[in-house]
Amino acid sequence: MSNGDLTCPIVFRGINGVSAGVAAQHSQCFGAWYASCPGLQVVVPWSAADNIGLLRAAIRSNDPTIFLECEMMYGVEFDMPAEELDPSFVLPIGKAKIERTGTDVTITAFSKMVGHSLEAAKILKAEHDIDCEVINLRSLRPLDRPTIVESVKKTNRIVNVEEGWPQHGVGAEIAALLMESDAFDYLDAPMERVAGADIPMPYSQSIEQ
Repeated sequence: MSNGDLTCPIVFRGINGVSAGVAAQHSQCFGAWYASCPGLQVVVPWSAADNIGLLRAAIRSNDPTIFLECEMMYGVEFDMPAEELDPSFVLPIGKAKIERTGTDVTITAFSKMVGHSLEAAKILKAEHDIDCEVINLRSLRPLDRPTIVESVKKTNRIVNVEEGWPQHGVGAEIAALLMESDAFDYLDAPMERVAGADIPMPYSQSIEQ
C-alpha cells in the first residue's frame, strides 16, 4: 500500500494442511487463500532443508511472509549434509526445486504432498515405466513460473498435487499459467489436478481417509 516506501519485516509461522482426526477446524490448507494476496510471501516447506533455509530467508526479508508448515511432517526425519546445517545456509524465496528429474510427466506439489509425489513417481517408474519429474514448489507467492513452464515443455504433461480444495486452488493457478504461456503449445494432454474433496474435512478418521 505504500508503493515500497515502508517495509514490513514480519513472519507469521503456523501449521497448515490436513492433520489427523481434528475435523474442518484444524484440517485445512490455507496456501491458496494467502497466495491470492499481493504483497505477501507464502512459503510452504517440505524437507528439513526447506524449513531451515527458507525460514532464514523469511526472517531476513523486508516483506511480510506467511510460513506454512505441515504438522504431520514434524516427526519426519531428513538427512542434512554439513552445508545445510551451516548457519549461513539460506534458500531463495520464490525458487522451486526439482526433487526428481523425469521425461514423461511433470508433478508439481508442495509441503507434505512432495513426499507422496516422490513415492508415486517410484511406483509409476517401477510398474509402468513412466518417468516423472517432481517439482517441490517451496513457495506459492512468488510462484516459480519459469521452472514449471520449462518442465512442461520437456515432459508435455503435468499433474498438480495439493491437500487444498480444487476450486480456486494452487492447481487452478498453475492451469491458468499454462493457458497463458507458451507451455500450452507443448501439452500433449490436459492438466490433471489431484486435490482434497470439495467439502469441509470430516471429524471421523475413517471418512477423512
